[in-house]
Amino acid sequence: MAEHEEGFVLTTVDSIMNSVRRGVAAKALDLGAPIVNWARKSALWPMTFGLACCAIEMIATGAGRFDIDRFGAGVFRPSPRQSDLIIIAGTVTLKMGPVVRRVYDQMPEPKWAMAMGACASTGGPFDSYSTMQGVDRCIPVDVYIPGCPPRPEALLYGLMRLQDIIMREAPSAYIFESDGTVHRHRALEGDAA
Repeated sequence: MAEHEEGFVLTTVDSIMNSVRRGVAAKALDLGAPIVNWARKSALWPMTFGLACCAIEMIATGAGRFDIDRFGAGVFRPSPRQSDLIIIAGTVTLKMGPVVRRVYDQMPEPKWAMAMGACASTGGPFDSYSTMQGVDRCIPVDVYIPGCPPRPEALLYGLMRLQDIIMREAPSAYIFESDGTVHRHRALEGDAA
């Protein structure tokens, strides 16, 4: 019997199941990686997190003229538990940082984040005591979209770059442990292991 980090005892059967899950199931999942990644990139459900003027451009992207639904990301979700992409659009203050982190932690794996605009990426022109100088100080950001505010075309371009990132991910990067926790290994194809 082996002891887990939290102190409860794992039986031999649990140890065998964990090794099978990590070894055989991960390899089988990686064989179907193109299909799994295509499904993930074609069905992104973004969560709206509009904090300032960039949110207007994000809303315009969902309209008929730009039609974000062409990329499979047109279903904006109001709840973090239903979404797998968070688009931070606007100025993040230091007071709002823990809220952004809490919402990000409530999202199920796999999850991605985009920083839309100069304020979300670097703090923008607001170099003050209350403005967070980039949302990457509280959550990991996958794609940065420059501009003040960025046009809807820039958001669509950022979404296409995120789809490229998703296509390069290994589906077995998300290791689900027996206690329900998820450990994400963010290695892409071609990265040194």
